[in-house]
Amino acid sequence: MSATELLQLFFDPELFERYGARMLDGLLVTAKLVAISFSLGLLLGLLLALGRLSRNSMLRGATAAYIYFFRGSPLLAQLFMLYYGLGSFRELWQDLGLWWFFRDAWYCSLLAFTLNTAAYQAEILRGSLQAVARGQHEAAAALGLSRRTTFFKVILPQSMLLAVGPLGNELILMVKASAIASLVTIYDLMGITKLAFSRTFDFQLYLWAALLYLLIVEVIRRLLRRIEMRLGRHLDT
Repeated sequence: MSATELLQLFFDPELFERYGARMLDGLLVTAKLVAISFSLGLLLGLLLALGRLSRNSMLRGATAAYIYFFRGSPLLAQLFMLYYGLGSFRELWQDLGLWWFFRDAWYCSLLAFTLNTAAYQAEILRGSLQAVARGQHEAAAALGLSRRTTFFKVILPQSMLLAVGPLGNELILMVKASAIASLVTIYDLMGITKLAFSRTFDFQLYLWAALLYLLIVEVIRRLLRRIEMRLGRHLDT
């Protein structure tokens, strides 16, 4: 087999011309879905982490149950439960004025990913908050700082430094897990790839999709490395 034939086996210019741009559009949809759900999940995860650290036993129990459910059940099942399960209560959502949300696969996918990643991020943030030395709390109290100021100016910044690595791993896992959104008719990268494959039956489409996912992961990995180096440069001796 010649080099040209080998190249065509993995890269067909005609196929790329037909579906290359559409796959890039799907890549943008994937990036948008992951970026929004991860950001919302970070905010919700912080609230859940604070709930887990609360002195209120009912709040601790409720947040623990939430985290247990969303970490213990498959993301695919959660997505189907929201889109096909809750989406079946059409009259209820119409009465509440929420049918526009639950009939849309995009919003249901966004909600499922947000709720799922929030549970994982909550445990990451809880661990990083608890890892901050107790002396930091005592020093802030000695300076007369309020609890609010202590948390946002002293504790939270230090805990985020510890959480950057694990949060980055969670973001990478989300990028790879986002492929299941295609199962509810979201035309993300995997959705476009499946559509193109159903028309061509050419396996190289999935190879291109895998390389694009790998590209996203590599960009995130390098970005996180730079962030960790920048945040931790004052720790170098």
